[in-house]
Amino acid sequence: MAMSTAASACPDYNQYGAEYRYSGSDLYSARQFSVVAGGDNNLQSCGFKNNSGYVMTAPDFSFDLYKMGGFDVEISVLSNCDAMLLVNDANANWYYDDDSNGQADPKIRISGSDGYLDVWVGTYNGEYCDATLYLETF
Repeated sequence: MAMSTAASACPDYNQYGAEYRYSGSDLYSARQFSVVAGGDNNLQSCGFKNNSGYVMTAPDFSFDLYKMGGFDVEISVLSNCDAMLLVNDANANWYYDDDSNGQADPKIRISGSDGYLDVWVGTYNGEYCDATLYLETF
């Protein structure tokens, strides 16, 4: 999928968002984070041809996760707009979702792995809105 380039503004996992460190058991009770969803970078202009939305260049959050063996991690958003999620995991895999959480909100559930999980909270149409990101393990 897409990688950032110097010539265009795209999601860049080499930058850091607000940093937090949690173990798998720390997240067994959901953590929530306030965020402004949206950004100026059109994902389709960045090589994410099958994914629509707008995000910032740097992730909104960079979660340093450890002791994740046996856990799945779920990232979800509640907002008053059409929010979307873009996630890059510790193995440089990209994940995208737009509406799996219902009411035009996203949710992604992946197998937990130790390392950084970078999260962008964007919007489908380029608007900005207040949102809440939830991070939880199962």
